[in-house]
Amino acid sequence: MICLLRWITFLWTLNSIPCSFGMAVGEQTDGPCPPLSVEDRRFSDILDRPLEITGFDLTDKFLLRKGTITEDLQSFRLGSSPLIKPTKLIFPNGLSSEYSLVTIFRVRRTTKKDRWYLWQIFDNSGGTQVSVIVDGGKKVVEFSSQGLFTFRSRDLHVLFDRQWHKLSISVQSNKVSVYLDCKLIESTQTNEKDPIDLSGHTLITTRVEDGRPVDIELRQILIYCDPYMAEMENCCELLEPKCEATKTFNGTSPPLVSEQLPQMLSQPVSKSIDRCHCPAEKGDAGLPGLAGLPGQKGDKG
Repeated sequence: MICLLRWITFLWTLNSIPCSFGMAVGEQTDGPCPPLSVEDRRFSDILDRPLEITGFDLTDKFLLRKGTITEDLQSFRLGSSPLIKPTKLIFPNGLSSEYSLVTIFRVRRTTKKDRWYLWQIFDNSGGTQVSVIVDGGKKVVEFSSQGLFTFRSRDLHVLFDRQWHKLSISVQSNKVSVYLDCKLIESTQTNEKDPIDLSGHTLITTRVEDGRPVDIELRQILIYCDPYMAEMENCCELLEPKCEATKTFNGTSPPLVSEQLPQMLSQPVSKSIDRCHCPAEKGDAGLPGLAGLPGQKGDKG
């Protein structure tokens, strides 16, 4: 594995000049996470407190070329060059110890059984610092950060059906959770994680076997500097007709209503209640009615 990663690093060195052209390296902020521009409709409009959206758009960082637009989802051409860059260019001021990885993609017929890195950061010696592996042969998702954690739920099998899916991973100080299509699939306890070494390299959508880009259709890879964003995202991009959010979020804390949301949505619809208690006024007399039918003959007296 170390030899493979060194081979990938060598390939990156050969392509470093064209791959790095246009990278916005100088846009650094005081903190590790810059503001991130995302669509309002990505988040549930039931939230009543603002959110500060910060993080990194890896599709933008890796300068992926826009491809075709299919089923209203814009995909990207991955090309044939290794998608690898110095970590310092991707995360100029480092990466928060807690974050969310959110991506939308679909595998193709020829690659639905491949084993590939969705995302990986490794140091100069080739050692993995953090990685997410999608394994189509075993139909599992692996997260590695000072230990390997494999998510084997059968609910993950649909990820390989060649349809569009949103895969999200919430990384907290002592827990990692996997979401598929905006539903919590599995959580596991982890240890505290060390800071990321910025002297290494970062790659995306790369086959484990030979370091080549995996043949998938990709829409976006985002890293939010907030572990709760994986839970708060909706799946409007996958729904027909699309839902539309009505609020823009610009604040911080995670919502307190998120755990109560499923119960709230399962409650029966309440009946309309007339809250006006004004006294009723007598109306005008109506028109005379029609003559009624003759009644039945009574009993003999």
